[in-house]
Amino acid sequence: MVTGVQLPKVGPFVFESERVVVVDKPAGWLSVPSRIGAEDERFCVGRVLEAQLSCRLWPVHRLDAEVSGLLMFARDADAHRLLSTGFEHHQVQKTYLAWTSGALPKGAKLGEMQRWQCRLLRGKKRAYVHAAGKEAVTEATPLFRDKDRTLWLLRPLTGRPHQLRVELARRDSPILGDSLYGSTVTWASGIALRAVALDLSSLAGLEELALPATLGLTQGSHLETGKAWLRAVASRSGHSTHSACPADAISSGAG
Repeated sequence: MVTGVQLPKVGPFVFESERVVVVDKPAGWLSVPSRIGAEDERFCVGRVLEAQLSCRLWPVHRLDAEVSGLLMFARDADAHRLLSTGFEHHQVQKTYLAWTSGALPKGAKLGEMQRWQCRLLRGKKRAYVHAAGKEAVTEATPLFRDKDRTLWLLRPLTGRPHQLRVELARRDSPILGDSLYGSTVTWASGIALRAVALDLSSLAGLEELALPATLGLTQGSHLETGKAWLRAVASRSGHSTHSACPADAISSGAG
């Protein structure tokens, strides 16, 4: 992580209590330190947040560096155990939005959910479909078409590295900005994949941790949220996301 400079603040906070902190992670930031530690020049949410709150934090899950959205940390070891167990045993349902380029995949219809299944193996930088891989299950619903772009609602029922990125890319619908998986369309920061909701209603220990049943970044419906997100990114970048220029990609953990 960058040293010797004024660290930015992490925020906004989506939820904060004495035991749990949930933030809206910016794209381009690491969730936790990478393998090269302090030599990595990217900001790390966990480390910056610890300095900001003056306390130790335990990461519960992670997002790829390129991905933005909901990221949760525990503020004590027991809360970390309860939350980590919940994620591991699929007691927490994660919802993402993604913008992709290309035609709607064969068999896909707007507003209709499809269940995608494959077996994924993780390589040095990319994940790929392989018989020796681990099962990956995704619920995918295309919500809206805007010329050559599609807005997707995605719910990974497993947490394989790059699961959503691979599933969309292998259907010739790469996520905008995701040059690692074939996108030739720029995105202002990171890639057009955003973790927008956590359903905690089935989490064992929900009451003990005083957590709400759901946490979200949505503004009205998922469709309205996705459109507003696209407008905001286009406004910040000052150009259309239809631009066909390759974008740099950074390989990281699961998104």
